[in-house]
Amino acid sequence: MTKDSLLNNVVVPIAREGWPFIAIFSLVSLVLYVVYAPLGWVGLVLTLWCIYFFRNPDRVTPEREGLLISPADGIVQMIAEVAPPRELDMGTEPVVRVSVFMNVFDCHVNRIPCDGRVGRLVYVPGQFLNASFDKASEENERQMIRIDLETGAFVGAVQIAGLVARRIICYLEDDQTVLAGERFGLIRFGSRVDVYLPPNTVSQVIIGQKCISGETVIADLKSDEPARSGEVR
Repeated sequence: MTKDSLLNNVVVPIAREGWPFIAIFSLVSLVLYVVYAPLGWVGLVLTLWCIYFFRNPDRVTPEREGLLISPADGIVQMIAEVAPPRELDMGTEPVVRVSVFMNVFDCHVNRIPCDGRVGRLVYVPGQFLNASFDKASEENERQMIRIDLETGAFVGAVQIAGLVARRIICYLEDDQTVLAGERFGLIRFGSRVDVYLPPNTVSQVIIGQKCISGETVIADLKSDEPARSGEVR
């Protein structure tokens, strides 16, 4: 491994939205150190966590047609058959919804799950319940995105604010052409992303599995493979 590649593995880019927070944490740490040195060290730890939280690493995204990629780092918390949000105009028939929960140590930069075009963008204000609750899909603040595929199918991605998260950021615009793995936004400080798969599509991830945004395949539109099962080992 070259020196440059080793450095790239250790020092990753920081999301631009994070720099104001890093500056505030750093300033507060300095003030705490001046007032009482042990508190300054606590502030330093929190500043390092803030830098870690806003990391924005590159990812290697599988490019084969038909693959749906995880839009978020985190744990697959729920897999259920539910009707898509009516705001996305994806029909009323139940489809598979994969929910990926991000804790405060996960990378919070979200990525596009598939190639396509942004068909709908809908922001819904709401509560800040614990994002691990199922009802967070309907009651929490959320940003809804429908991606239209060339085949005529739809994929829905919903950023959901959590108990601590107080800001959803989405860079997308209506009718924008997008590619799987591209960055499209982030949610600050703990949250969840739901992915609504096209009809008759099964999940290829398992509840409890760790997903890597932009890399983990959550479904394959061209595969007849049944839904996977697994166990903790």
